[in-house]
Amino acid sequence: MSRQIFLDTETTGLSPESGDRIIEIGCVEMVNRRLTGKHLHFYINPERKSHEDAVKIHGLTDEFLADKPLFSAVVDEILDYCRGAEIIIHNASFDIGFLNAELRRLDKGLFTDHVAGVIDSLVMAREMFPGKSNSLDALCRRLEVDNSHRTLHGALMDAELLSIVYINMTRGQDALLIDAGDEGGETQLTEVAAIDFGAFDLPVVLPSDEEVAAFEAVLADLDKASGGKTLWKSLETVV
Repeated sequence: MSRQIFLDTETTGLSPESGDRIIEIGCVEMVNRRLTGKHLHFYINPERKSHEDAVKIHGLTDEFLADKPLFSAVVDEILDYCRGAEIIIHNASFDIGFLNAELRRLDKGLFTDHVAGVIDSLVMAREMFPGKSNSLDALCRRLEVDNSHRTLHGALMDAELLSIVYINMTRGQDALLIDAGDEGGETQLTEVAAIDFGAFDLPVVLPSDEEVAAFEAVLADLDKASGGKTLWKSLETVV
């Protein structure tokens, strides 16, 4: 079973080293590339004031967060939910830095000690769309993911959007994504990795005698209707 968790956080500011804290965490579960609907979401009292610029981004005021649980009260539930899963985060170094700072305060080790691994979807996007804007909003536009309801950043909402973006980025089909460019530049085609069908044992279904006879009858009718000018007759002669 392949279990992946899409994770996002909102914070009081930009620097865990300066004491900024997590104020919201949102997680969305996907098993075998299917969203399960099993989400995890907490607002968290950071025990400090948020920077004014940060509040403009996420809209979570100090007054709103004052009665929310501390990180220490929800940490075990967060780790249990994420344990053993592959974690997908957009700009992972930012969120992991804050998670590690919170866990160190509680002597819980590093976040990566508890999970199977971390994938940074921003790194993936930069490899797929070099030189383009690869913010979550830009990817939603490029991959036609509806984010019209996203007026402010929210951890759960962004984790849900990321899950859909990630599915579109890793479709695994012999297909091309059309990238119209974020600045109205020239349209580019970006190849998506193809499925290796050699790994599958594909059955060969042969037609029955009745199906062969019916097919030959249709071909005969087409040949008659064209006055004997059907191309497959000449191709059969060449072969």
